[in-house]
Amino acid sequence: MDWKGYTVLARQRQAMILEEVKKTGAVRVSDLVDRLGVSDMTVRRDLEVLARRGLVEKVYGGATAVVGRSTDEPGFEAKSVQQLPQKEAISSIAATLVKPGTAIGLSAGTTTWTFARYLDDVPELTVVTNSIRVADVLQRNERPDRTVVLTGGVRTPSDALVGPVAVHTLRSLHLDMVFLGVHGMAAGPGLTTPNLNESETNRALVEAGGRLVVLADHTKWGTVGISTIADLEDADVLVTDDGLSKEGREFLAERVGELMIADVDENGISGTGGETA
Repeated sequence: MDWKGYTVLARQRQAMILEEVKKTGAVRVSDLVDRLGVSDMTVRRDLEVLARRGLVEKVYGGATAVVGRSTDEPGFEAKSVQQLPQKEAISSIAATLVKPGTAIGLSAGTTTWTFARYLDDVPELTVVTNSIRVADVLQRNERPDRTVVLTGGVRTPSDALVGPVAVHTLRSLHLDMVFLGVHGMAAGPGLTTPNLNESETNRALVEAGGRLVVLADHTKWGTVGISTIADLEDADVLVTDDGLSKEGREFLAERVGELMIADVDENGISGTGGETA
């Protein structure tokens, strides 16, 4: 429904916004401004009220449904608006690890989807992925020197292709490097996902790679999904952002092969620098 042209009270607006969040999993401020016919500031105040009541979670540029259980898995659109500057910064740093002429694997997820856009200038790549979204990004330029392999399988809420078909495909491949996005990373469970089928496919992807690079913003630290993909020690490189706590940095630096920290400036714009812990 387009609400523009109707005069509604704050409580009515907030009810409409909450209904949209429950239906789609996420909303953007810009879309709500257009649909409600109110100012950007008004929408942000409404989102603030809903967030204080615990009904939505505010993210960069909008809000998402509240999640938190180990089996909770928001859809791709909901996750795509979360931690955008951090994902950009992480992707910029991680792209420097990709060498021309190599074969790499990319898991499904919004971080790897962001990362895929940073591979445009790398020649002669072969990329294997179980993500429709990632494959679309990689194929948009129709580069003759690039091969994109989509595994096939059953589709999940995060637009991953999983199950026996995907696993069988991955177990027959040998990749130079795998870039893995995760739902959570924690001291005991390691690298986790809320989707049992996706975890099996991701494990097969990890096993197919010579090196494992994990892409995870700081909010993933301390988050635990129901199923473990790999141990922290299995990560040859972990790329995160400068929002990670001192304790998190110290803990991870002792367990992963290399911890890379991407900078994000105070305006929410991805920095080009980074540090190795």
